[in-house]
Amino acid sequence: MDRNTFTGLFLILIILVGSTYLMQPSDEDIKREKAKQTQDSLARAGQPVKSPATADTQKTVSTPKIDSAAILAGPFGSANSGSSTPVVLENEKLKIEISPKGGRISSVQLKDFQTYTKQPLIMFSGEGNRFGLIFGAAGKNISTNDLYFTPSGSSVSVSQGDSASLTMRLNYSEGQYIDYIYSLKGDSYNVGLTIATQGMQDVVAPTQQHLTLNWETVLKKKEKDLASEQQYSTAYYNQGEAGVDHLERLESEKKELTEGKIKWFSFKQHFFSNILIAKNGFDKGDLAVSTSADLNIVKSFAANMQIPFARQGATSFPMEFYFGPNQINILEKQGFDIDKQIDLGYWPLKYINRWVVLPVFNFLERFGWGYGLIILVLTIVLKTVLLPLTYKSYLSMAKMRVLKPEMDEIKAKVGDDNPTLLQQEYLKLYKKAGVNPLGGCLPMLLQLPIIMAFFFFFPNLFELRQRSFLWMEDLSTYDAFFQLGFQLPFLGSHVSLMCILMTISTLIYTYFNNQVSGATGQMKYIGYITPIIFFGVLNSYPSGLNYYYFLANMLTFAQQYIIRMFVNDDKIHAQIQENKKKPASEKKKSGFQQRMEDYMRQQQQIAAAKGKEAGKTGKKK
Repeated sequence: MDRNTFTGLFLILIILVGSTYLMQPSDEDIKREKAKQTQDSLARAGQPVKSPATADTQKTVSTPKIDSAAILAGPFGSANSGSSTPVVLENEKLKIEISPKGGRISSVQLKDFQTYTKQPLIMFSGEGNRFGLIFGAAGKNISTNDLYFTPSGSSVSVSQGDSASLTMRLNYSEGQYIDYIYSLKGDSYNVGLTIATQGMQDVVAPTQQHLTLNWETVLKKKEKDLASEQQYSTAYYNQGEAGVDHLERLESEKKELTEGKIKWFSFKQHFFSNILIAKNGFDKGDLAVSTSADLNIVKSFAANMQIPFARQGATSFPMEFYFGPNQINILEKQGFDIDKQIDLGYWPLKYINRWVVLPVFNFLERFGWGYGLIILVLTIVLKTVLLPLTYKSYLSMAKMRVLKPEMDEIKAKVGDDNPTLLQQEYLKLYKKAGVNPLGGCLPMLLQLPIIMAFFFFFPNLFELRQRSFLWMEDLSTYDAFFQLGFQLPFLGSHVSLMCILMTISTLIYTYFNNQVSGATGQMKYIGYITPIIFFGVLNSYPSGLNYYYFLANMLTFAQQYIIRMFVNDDKIHAQIQENKKKPASEKKKSGFQQRMEDYMRQQQQIAAAKGKEAGKTGKKK
């Protein structure tokens, strides 16, 4: 990298930092934007947006009287009012509140977990959450979410192997009703729900063959880093033969699901999920996910699913909720490939994580060690398995380093003006010396999938959540060693100590690697630029991931130090000289050498053909 290139990169960095600082919004701009968002929220909710100029005027407007007789005369008229006292279903893992209004689950608390701020972990609650059936009756659109159900009993608490059920009934008339039948076991994250109708054929509009099940929820922040939580939160579903898929993670999206039965869908947060499993499958539906400007809200979700409605007899549609952690071994037990909503990477990374890394990790968990020690042992095991590749890579780079003086002599003789001839001479040298120039790269490339697999494994590993090690309070998120007080591009508003250590160790590793390989020119400097780029990328990633990369670098140092004790440059040089003395018939060509020779021969033929063509053209002239 020459001085001009370095100066250009440095000036770009100054411009990025300066523009970020100078373009920060003022306090007045922030207040104005918050006020605008509040007005937009009220407008979406259908509430009047009051301004100081109209407040006094609105006080003089009389409130219209409600015609209670007209309400009672309408469909489900008697269900337009009722008690708002919730009924509580509780077991060893869950505390669930069921609201008579809508007969729906209005709040779910996971007893074994807390938020990052040590508050009770509430999956969802509040008026922003809706659940109910939508259908036509007596020329009106009915939403059961707005009607009052009657519970069959009081609050229920179960433990261990016990189970209990509760029925919430929405009455239309004698012998005509809709039941939500909830069931709960003592030690489970699952809540059963069966929607049953009786005598509703004459109530529901005759053109309807389906009832729409509407579920909307607003999921609030539970982890330290909102941006990371939003990145891993979206709606998942399993539909027909297509299998498990999901909506956009970084953008808002709405999707129609019409190709086959929908087995389940989930409103997934980073480490917890709200899943609804339909045992007979939904016929079709749509899903939507949207982001919010509110710093306490991760995302908003909405689903509208079609339930078949029997025009004769009673309708019964069994379902089951799952409210719990995104822990692979727990999700596997749910069936229906629900565990696939945990992103373990693309092919082949997900197979490495699923069938190699995860089993080793689970095996180490059995010893009851802390997770910092488990990551250390996991790294040692993997580096030991990869030791033959590391040794082969080091040996190949050592051969190239020993051969470099001869390559420099060839370059001095041939010059840089004829790169084809220069490569030909290099290939002749490689062939005589019995050296494969890619011998050091291939072992490193074979290790790359495992390195990349951890990039997906640790950020999605529930077991690291709120687990501490040394100064790192939570291995599932970054360790904020220093708060900047302002945002920087790529870096964010903090500096992670473990990310700094990882970057320093990578720079040191690059330095020693260059010494081994004898890298010069641009390749030498690229090796130093890459760790700096990754520092910006990984600064907001889990400290557990950076801790693993740091350990991997340190163990590589140790391995190379040991290998160096058994690899002698003089012996390598002597071996190369012996190879040169062997006749060409005894030397086995590598696939790379053969392809390079074929390529060079082809280039020579093309150049010769162009020369002949140019000669013919000259004679004609």
